[in-house]
Amino acid sequence: MSNMSSPSWLLLALVVAALAGIYVYIQRLRTRRALRFANLDVLNRVAPVKRNPLRHVPIALLVVSLLLLTVALAGPQADRKVPRNKATVILVIDVSRSMNATDVAPSRIKAAQAAAKKFADELTEGINLGLISYAGTASTLVSPTPDHTATKAAVDKLQLADKTATGEGIFAAIQQIQTLNTVLGGDKVAPPARIVLLSDGKETVPDNPNNPRGAFTAARKAKEEKIPVSTISFGTMGGTVDLEGDQVPVPVDDESLRKIANISGGEFFTAASLDELNRVYEKLQKDIGYETRRGDNSRPWLIAGTLLALISAFAALLINRRLP
Repeated sequence: MSNMSSPSWLLLALVVAALAGIYVYIQRLRTRRALRFANLDVLNRVAPVKRNPLRHVPIALLVVSLLLLTVALAGPQADRKVPRNKATVILVIDVSRSMNATDVAPSRIKAAQAAAKKFADELTEGINLGLISYAGTASTLVSPTPDHTATKAAVDKLQLADKTATGEGIFAAIQQIQTLNTVLGGDKVAPPARIVLLSDGKETVPDNPNNPRGAFTAARKAKEEKIPVSTISFGTMGGTVDLEGDQVPVPVDDESLRKIANISGGEFFTAASLDELNRVYEKLQKDIGYETRRGDNSRPWLIAGTLLALISAFAALLINRRLP
């Protein structure tokens, strides 16, 4: 009953059941009367030995159609995904030197740029999208705006730098979201927000992620502000970068990125290729760009009931030469 907006209409099903019962009763009564008053010898000669077994099909279809229409009147409800018209998303992209590794073709940073632009292209219109890059410090390249072309243009201009200050990237994203929420009228009326952080390595500044400006501290702040941080560990364990002629290993660090997501209430993903990264962004786009709402679902029942009623009428004309 909780899935119906007007469950009292279901009482009509009792009326439909009563009609079906009356039909069965009339058929049996008609048979008994025929046997009671008819001359059986004459009846056997002029009447068919077997009645058409399909003669009851039209009324059966009509009963089912009435039941379906009754359910439609009761207003069945269903959950469905609908595009959000308001939300805030901040892309936070690691631009440390390790992102120049070529274990992901053509390189981690080039693949990250391509996937970020695709994400911006496909994100639901109306969602505020921003971009922050970070290495040793964080830089806000685009404040959250519904103009996604601004983010796409800024993604092309990402520049690599030294060190990895993941906490600074998260803090900068939180600040951008808070600023926008203030402009929109405060946290109570602000749209839902999400930080999507892409990185390939462990934080190097500060040494301890639990320091005041560390990644885990920033994740706890995001949790406090009810801003989940979804993290993407991008790259492979075999990645290397060329530093003055030496091949320096730069394996991905899943553990710290998973913990950031867990602390903040977000999701953790891994991607070892551009295709995998695109699939991650596609899932995030669906999670962020759409919301689940409960609404009217009577249309399928109405269509089915109407079609069955029409089929019932045609069947009655073909089988019984009359409407049911």
